[in-house]
Amino acid sequence: MAEVTLLHNPRCSTSRSALERVEAAGTDVEVVRYLSTPLDETQLRELLRKLEDPVTDLVRRDATFTALGLTDEDVATTDQVVALLVEHPRLMQRPVLVKGDHAIIGRPSDRVAAFLGG
Repeated sequence: MAEVTLLHNPRCSTSRSALERVEAAGTDVEVVRYLSTPLDETQLRELLRKLEDPVTDLVRRDATFTALGLTDEDVATTDQVVALLVEHPRLMQRPVLVKGDHAIIGRPSDRVAAFLGG
């Protein structure tokens, strides 16, 4: 079993940087390409239970978010975030690192080193 799970989008430079930091630290990592293998409702709820960041922060506020006509009020609760990310996994913030019962969004990138060391 890997020491850290990285929810990764290889097209994202911040996500690639996080993977490089994890590998450079010599940490055993399981890479999950969440766009190829989206998390289901149960997995998302488990992730949100572990997340140190506010639940709403897991949702990217990008052009897709805007095109869908979404606002912060649409992603204010755990249930709303789960429902949205099940339907639109590309709106999940990245990278996300999970270690044991703790998870973080790896933005800004300096959070990754602190998380690995903690």
